[in-house]
Amino acid sequence: MLTCISVSAQNSKNDNPDAILGTYSVNHGGQQSKVHVYKDKNGTYIAQCIWLKDSINRKTGKLVVDEKNPNKDLRNTPCNQIIIFRGRKYNAKKRRWDSGKVYDPTRGIVANCTCEFQEDGRLKMRGTLMGIGETILWTPLSKTKRK
Repeated sequence: MLTCISVSAQNSKNDNPDAILGTYSVNHGGQQSKVHVYKDKNGTYIAQCIWLKDSINRKTGKLVVDEKNPNKDLRNTPCNQIIIFRGRKYNAKKRRWDSGKVYDPTRGIVANCTCEFQEDGRLKMRGTLMGIGETILWTPLSKTKRK
């Protein structure tokens, strides 16, 4: 008997909408950061950068800001306050979080995104823009709820 089930779909964390809550270590584009996912009052999920390894601008000596943001009003947001995604919802039928967009502050782009846990417990973030995709793995650090 052959069964074709993806490894990520086998993770029981994908059955729990709130499994996404917590703090993650992220290494992307040569930048190390920590991202915290919490639940909004409306029941959707928000991810916010809370720490960046190289958070001080070497030229100015000040905290790095989100200068690549396509929204000019957000370009002065400190690096430890950048919203990575907002309004993410859990899709019980597909056993993943798949609504909304994800923001990549290393490149200043916004893309479609799906999230699901892999068998090893890491959160697989799959972003696509104009048919081009990239996968980034977030490593869980804690399950504390921060607002």
